[in-house]
Amino acid sequence: MSDERIVILAHEKFPDHAKTALGVMRYGDQEVLAVLDRDRAGDRVRDHVPDVPDAPIVESFDEAVAAADGDVDALYIGIAPIGGGFDDSWRGDVESAIEAGCDVVSGLHYFLNDDEDLAALAGEHGVDLVDVREPDDDLTVATGASGDVDADVVCTVGTDCSVGKMTASLEIVAAARERGIDAAFVPTGQTGIMIAGWGNPIDRVISDFTAGAVEEMLVSIGDDHDLLVVEGQGSIIHPAYSAVTCGILHGSMADGLVLCHAAGREVVHGYESFDLPPVPEYVDLYERLAAPVHEADVVAGAINTRGVSDDDAAADAVAAFAAETGVPAADPVRHGAEAIVDGIVDAGLGGE
Repeated sequence: MSDERIVILAHEKFPDHAKTALGVMRYGDQEVLAVLDRDRAGDRVRDHVPDVPDAPIVESFDEAVAAADGDVDALYIGIAPIGGGFDDSWRGDVESAIEAGCDVVSGLHYFLNDDEDLAALAGEHGVDLVDVREPDDDLTVATGASGDVDADVVCTVGTDCSVGKMTASLEIVAAARERGIDAAFVPTGQTGIMIAGWGNPIDRVISDFTAGAVEEMLVSIGDDHDLLVVEGQGSIIHPAYSAVTCGILHGSMADGLVLCHAAGREVVHGYESFDLPPVPEYVDLYERLAAPVHEADVVAGAINTRGVSDDDAAADAVAAFAAETGVPAADPVRHGAEAIVDGIVDAGLGGE
């Protein structure tokens, strides 16, 4: 999925509710030719997100193909709605992509290959429908082998979903490599898999096999690197997604944890009747949950200050988060992840 010329579908959601689109644009090797969003057609990406490569925002796939002189490899579904459903208003663009000879890459729980009409059309035009959330069929229960890999393992954990765990993981890997640490990213969600080109979609794995799916990835690369950064999902207090969080935490048998939080977030995203506990409680919750399987301390914090416009206020939010957690912290996008890597290294992890 790397080095492709792609169009990203993000109708009515770009940029605030198009996490997959932004992740691919910021971290992927793909060349993004256009973004589809009917509400913002005529704008450009830089009008809304200044820190990713620019591209036109257009109304339809056909318009994107015309602007790119037909040289498009794939259409990516850049939206990950709660529940992972397929909006039928996207069907026309998906069909246009298939008819143009383009693959379609989706991270939805709705598998395109199970859609009889789309699958038949893809077969007719000789293109692939890539459902990245479809797990391997040979996964099984964990054996505890994650504790035996040579690499040190750090897992990003969150106070909530959609706080930046994937972003923090990728920024940590990049900053660690800058310091000469042989670090690798372990993707556990659809966007991370689209970026890295491999991984296990943990939220789609049979619950008995979630820890085993994480273990399988660590064993496959754990002796080739000094530091593995496992992308966390959800939150241990989340009313819907806590099971995924626990499976990743125990399956990774992490040596250290990086706690991720969104500045100003006080309630669970999408479940606003549930309040978030105070930040210090998360440190205790995650460390106590990890301990029976493999002891791991929170060694650093990553705070997402995207919603804070003032730089001084953002710096204050970082300082407050560091004080609450008792570990080094940073906004890895706004300020870089060096302080987070400091916390990892100071904990004796990463082989430095």
